[in-house]
Amino acid sequence: MAQGDTPAAQRALEILCRTYWRPLFGFVRRHGLTREEAQDVVQEFFARLLEHRNLNTVRRERGRLRSYLLVSVKRFLAAERHRASGVKRYESGPHIPLNELTESEVTDFELAETLSADRLYERRWALAVLEQVLGRLESEYQAARSAALFDRLKEFLVGERGQPTQAQIAAELGMTENAVKQAFHRFRQRYRVLLREEIAHTVVAPGDVEDELRHLISVLRG
Repeated sequence: MAQGDTPAAQRALEILCRTYWRPLFGFVRRHGLTREEAQDVVQEFFARLLEHRNLNTVRRERGRLRSYLLVSVKRFLAAERHRASGVKRYESGPHIPLNELTESEVTDFELAETLSADRLYERRWALAVLEQVLGRLESEYQAARSAALFDRLKEFLVGERGQPTQAQIAAELGMTENAVKQAFHRFRQRYRVLLREEIAHTVVAPGDVEDELRHLISVLRG
């Protein structure tokens, strides 16, 4: 994980906030907070986390960021409830520049009533990591002016029903079927590389990457 005040470190922190915002928001919402209260709690949680540089603790303890943030937000919620007998609106403190949750994202959390707060957090974390990977991959294809190819190859990756065949994609994009097959092979290989990189950003010990990958897969299958 990036440390310090360098541009790379600041970018890493921004990515961290954007990746973990939704999982933490879902966790807090499952504890009975309103939408506005949950948004405020997560905003304040990140602000204090970054202000006090608590992320350095992860490096010292050789922990996984996923687990560390879940334990931290639980303590934060407990402390706030003990201090104020409820969650108040926060009017001060550093502001984390995050995009507002869309209505579809909020609805998604509100529909996930069958999951416990911990399980919802884990599932939102896993999906957020995959979305981050797809976003990076999409940017690479856009830079190579292959956005249409990305859109089609992505459908094979996620296994959507009713997806076109490789022959149909080849005809649509003016490629041979073998070229589409090879393109998907390269697409999948690059996806795996980026996934490992994203996971590596959230752990300290290189040996933890494989364990975290296995955990991600188990969460998605569960």
